[in-house]
Amino acid sequence: MDKRLEVNYDLAFKYFQLAADQGWVDGQLQLGSMYYSGLGVRKDYKMAVKYFNLALQGGHILAAYNLAQMHGTGTGMMRSCHTAVELFKSVCERSRWSEQLTKAYSTYRRGDIDRALVLYLLLAEQGYEVAQSNVAFILDSKESRLINSEEIYSRALLHWNRAATQGYTVARVKLGDYHYYGYGTDVDYEAAVIHYRLASEQQHNAQAMFNLGYMHEQGLGIKRDIHLAKRFYDMAAEASTDAHIPVFLALGKLAVLYVTEYVQQWDCADLWKLLDLDQLLGPEWDLYVMTMLALFLGTVIAFRQRP
Repeated sequence: MDKRLEVNYDLAFKYFQLAADQGWVDGQLQLGSMYYSGLGVRKDYKMAVKYFNLALQGGHILAAYNLAQMHGTGTGMMRSCHTAVELFKSVCERSRWSEQLTKAYSTYRRGDIDRALVLYLLLAEQGYEVAQSNVAFILDSKESRLINSEEIYSRALLHWNRAATQGYTVARVKLGDYHYYGYGTDVDYEAAVIHYRLASEQQHNAQAMFNLGYMHEQGLGIKRDIHLAKRFYDMAAEASTDAHIPVFLALGKLAVLYVTEYVQQWDCADLWKLLDLDQLLGPEWDLYVMTMLALFLGTVIAFRQRP
């Protein structure tokens, strides 16, 4: 006996609507598909995006694929290749690799660093950003004995670069650090500025903003500008509450710099010699200023916490 029903898109739409309203992710996916194709309802890309997003929030991988296609082709929205790549990446990463990643992490937690590094390296070569950043982290912390000390930073730099290319903001900041200090490469302040700027502008990273402020303050790889330095320090404080204390100390030091440069413009050679901090306190005078500010801040906090 043939129990097949006749195709009825109107009725299918009705039942998928009921299922979607109750939070059933498959119903949300199917409803998005019907809006996308105009089956049982008038074609509506915005409604399709709405239900695909709901299904994606419920963990449906096909919803991510459909949204990636729409972002990639600009269907029903502004075209965004970057968003499409991120969604396609999430589709690719929903495979058995996650089990291997869990195994690598468990191995690392047990203290078998070398074996964990090998597992992460295998996954990193397949293009998985999490594995790439973990390889770089292990190498950077010098926990493994598999790699010669002379090659550690250059190999870590390679994997930080791969992870940063896939949008990992910490890796992007690390690239800036490696070029700033010359780890695994030559010291290149201009390259460091480029990486910090990317992390700041694209991912609003507070550490990158703070570092840009410092480089503007010192004129490293970029034009020296105290006003821009303050701007980046302020941006770092706005981006993260964890940056408030470092920014407070940096702004205190910046205020001292501003005063000394202002006095330098006066026609008072003797007074300027008195305020020549490099001659008075040495080239590391800024560390002394920040230390005093930190002690002052710590004292204020201690008194405020007293009953």
